[in-house]
Parts: sequence; structure tokens; C-alpha cells
Amino acid sequence: MKDLVRKLRKYEIQIRKAIDSQMQGDFKSVFKSSGLEFDDVRAYQYGDDVRSIDWNVTAKGHGTFVKTYREEKEQNVFLLLDVSSSQELGVPGAQKMDIGKEISGILALAALKQGSQIGMICFSNVKERYLKPGKGNEHAYALIKALAELQPQSTKTDIGAGIRLALNVVKRKSIIILISDFIDLNYERELTMIAKKHDLIVLQLIDKREMEFPKLGIIPLLDKETGKTIWMNTSSKAFRSRYLAPYAQNQEKLSKICRQYQADFLPILTDQDYVPQLVNLFRSRNKTMKRSA
Repeated sequence: MKDLVRKLRKYEIQIRKAIDSQMQGDFKSVFKSSGLEFDDVRAYQYGDDVRSIDWNVTAKGHGTFVKTYREEKEQNVFLLLDVSSSQELGVPGAQKMDIGKEISGILALAALKQGSQIGMICFSNVKERYLKPGKGNEHAYALIKALAELQPQSTKTDIGAGIRLALNVVKRKSIIILISDFIDLNYERELTMIAKKHDLIVLQLIDKREMEFPKLGIIPLLDKETGKTIWMNTSSKAFRSRYLAPYAQNQEKLSKICRQYQADFLPILTDQDYVPQLVNLFRSRNKTMKRSA
């Protein structure tokens, strides 16, 4: 456990320093979002959006006033992590499951540093682990410990059910970080719903063998979610069109939904260093939020 925390802390510091350096001192938070809260009212000025007029104050007859807002100081962050058996693809220590847990731990430490509230739902086709939002050292380390010790009870996947669970639990607008390989069907409706309601970040974990499976001839393949072994001709066009093409199509579908509803989307290959990829993601978010502020 101590070694894991040491590793995650090193990565978290690396991410914060890289973003802070790039933003030349303007960096406020890894989790900077578009969330705003009411601050005060001031006199209307030419060019102000009429939709911001506070009609209750204006009706008192002392002039026209508009509402002003400020960025919420305390962010609510919620990790939504897929821990189904398809996440176990890869070499030990670098499986999709391992990378997902590491990224979740790093983000928990980042939330700890800035005083954000962070909660977590781990799901397969059922709720595997729920940690209600909290902050502080004890909470962050409890989250990391829960990740390290987690042994999923189910092998199957239901991303839609995992998202519905988050929609029921997370009432206040929050930053939702959804981490999965998205090897599933019929979750688009729920993904759209959560993207509309919350500030959504989608991290898709990918093992390159899912897109570039070598031509090995006829070999046995184990489906970890069903437990069945089937013999497949991995060199045939039928295999490659049926099993490999959907991965590219799935990624394009995810990307399209995220673009449509202004959610951030980042595919992460498990054989590559994910820290620079996360740095670029949060750097981009900071620039976007700064322009829209």
C-alpha cells in the first residue's frame, strides 16, 4: 500500500507541476470546471446580457441590475470506474484495470491537494464499490485502499447501469470522470444524460491488441466475461471485420457524443505513459475554462 501511494503521489505531483508551468502561474486547479455560483448584483452596463438582469432587484426602482457570478471554490468530483473482466486484458501490472485504478488514485490525490470533495463508484454490471464524497487525507487514502483491495464480484459489464447509478447518487452538478474500455452496447442514452447534467470527462482505456490483433491462425480465445473459450481463425477477414472493426467504430461513437455535448474525451493506450496524456487533457481544460470565464 505504501509503495502504491508513493507511486501515485509522484505522478500526481508531476501532473500538477507540468500544468502549472505551462499555464505560467494561472493554474488554479486540475479540476477547474465551468461551475459558477451567484456572487452579487451590480448596475447594468451597455453590452450586458439581458438574461442576467435580476428583475427582483430591478423592480425596486433604483435602476437596472444584473447578477454576477464567480467560479465555485469547492468542486465536487466523482470517479466512475468500470471494473468488469474485460478490463483485465494486458500484462500483469499494466492491465486496463491497473491503469484505471492508478488514474483514479492520482486524481484522488489531486483532489486532496485542492480541497475538492471526491467520491467513487466502481461498477461491473452491478455496483461493486461505492465511496461517498469526502475530502482530506483520510478520505483520499481510504479511496486508494479501496481500489487496491477491490475484487469484483461480477465478470460482466453494464455501462448504462453504472451511469444510471451515478445519476441517482450525484445530485449536485459535478465533474464526473468516467473510466472504461467501453466494450459494451446500448449505453449511449445514459452517456448523453450524464453529459447534459454534469461536467463529463471520458477516459477510454485501450489495449492495442484490441485494434491490431496479430494474425495467429486458429487459436482458442477466452471471453472473460462469459467464461467461454472459442476457437477462432484470427487470420480470416470474417474475424477481423466482426471482432476488430467494432473497436474503431465504438471509439468514433464515443468521440461524437462527447463533441456534441461538450464532454472531454481521451483514449488512453495501456502500453503508453498516460501521465503526459492527462497533463494535456487538464491543460486544455484550463485554457478552455479561462477563455469562457
